[in-house]
Amino acid sequence: MALFDYAPAPESRAAAGDIASTYGHFIDGEFVDSTGSEALKTVDPSTEEVLAEFAQGTEADVDRAVAAARKAFTSWSALPGGERGKFLFRIARIIQERSRELAVLESIDNGKPIKETRDVDLPLVAAHFFYYAGWADKLEFAGYGPNPRPVGVAAQVIPWNFPLLMLAWKIAPALATGNTVVLKPAETTPLTALRFAEICRQAGLPKGVVNIVTGDGRTGAALTAHPDVDKVAFTGSTEVGRAIARTLAGTRKKLSLELGGKAANIVFDDAPIDQAVEGIVDGIFFNQGHVCCAGSRLLVQESVHDEVLDALKRRMSTLRVGDPLDKNTDVGAINSAAQLARIQELTAAGEAEGAERWSPACELPSSGYWFAPTVFSNVSATHRIAREEIFGPVLSVLTFRTPEEAVAKANNTPYGLSAGIWTEKGSRILWMAGKLRAGVVWSNTFNKFDPTSPFGGYKESGYGREGGRHGLEAYLDV
Repeated sequence: MALFDYAPAPESRAAAGDIASTYGHFIDGEFVDSTGSEALKTVDPSTEEVLAEFAQGTEADVDRAVAAARKAFTSWSALPGGERGKFLFRIARIIQERSRELAVLESIDNGKPIKETRDVDLPLVAAHFFYYAGWADKLEFAGYGPNPRPVGVAAQVIPWNFPLLMLAWKIAPALATGNTVVLKPAETTPLTALRFAEICRQAGLPKGVVNIVTGDGRTGAALTAHPDVDKVAFTGSTEVGRAIARTLAGTRKKLSLELGGKAANIVFDDAPIDQAVEGIVDGIFFNQGHVCCAGSRLLVQESVHDEVLDALKRRMSTLRVGDPLDKNTDVGAINSAAQLARIQELTAAGEAEGAERWSPACELPSSGYWFAPTVFSNVSATHRIAREEIFGPVLSVLTFRTPEEAVAKANNTPYGLSAGIWTEKGSRILWMAGKLRAGVVWSNTFNKFDPTSPFGGYKESGYGREGGRHGLEAYLDV
């Protein structure tokens, strides 16, 4: 029994500011109506309340946006890097000034807890713009030649799990290197991207440098296949990434893909158990498991399996599931009904295949999309829950005996985005990191991000890197 309870600590929904009933696109510095009549709706995942309607982008809308970006490219790319950097600095400062507003809006539209949007997402969003603002006048020292040139017009398609952060990951390096952008946000989370359009105007960004076209996958397909786009950057599912790669094959367009993951979080018998459990929880239950690099496969050395699993269950029993705007909430709402159905289907498959399912006792709200934190033990590497990306708060636990077996099991996946290692031996960390086929390897921590550090994967997790000096290359003609 808990020694004390948490009193509700709600953030004011009014801090998000006014949400319009309908939204058009942001093209050439202005909000404009779509050429089509179809509209989509975005809802609050915690209540299923409709927040706003927004335009379903047509091919004509995409044409207008790309044309605006092409027109703006001539003058924007000709600006000295220091002048471009000033705009990025300005955007970063405005994001900081409006961070509470943006954090609340993100939680309402996405379903993630306010303490994550407030303390993780928004600081990182501002940090990425600050970081790439600093690179804007130093590109000749980035290692890509004495006079690196921008690619041109960048088509960028982002997912719903980190709407504003993924926007920053893509727009900041593109603008710093002199490119112009047409961005399509996810159809379930368009609101912070549209609010970012207001920030671009507030910062005085020249018209056409950033354009935002909303819509579903049809809009994204029209944008990535547009003949006047020079670079495509996509974050999302492996299936869609494959389709984009096929479309662009032979076109000479630059392409970077950041796709799915099934990361291994590896705990050795000499690991600090309490610290490792915190990393395990952060690795899979952060953002409801809606994280491409989530540590969704826990590999535990046999000799400490029971101890780790018991400690993990105790810790999971303290997680608070509920209102995303409550500052005490640890696990918020699942982003959409479709994603909830996907999680339910895969967890049912896990039980059917013989894995042992456990969730802490927790009362889920009666409305909205919710799923209790879940752990599966007695999992085989052949189970679907150990192979397929669930993208939810679901952890599969497997065991190993030797470091070599841990590496073999960790690499036994079509993905290769991230991994975690928990041990007190530095030599083992370095040995493991060299053997793991993962783009990012964390040691004695998990889900730590920094704008100076590159991020990306291998195999079906995509190719190309975002973040750091490496993130500049995708937007330079090198």
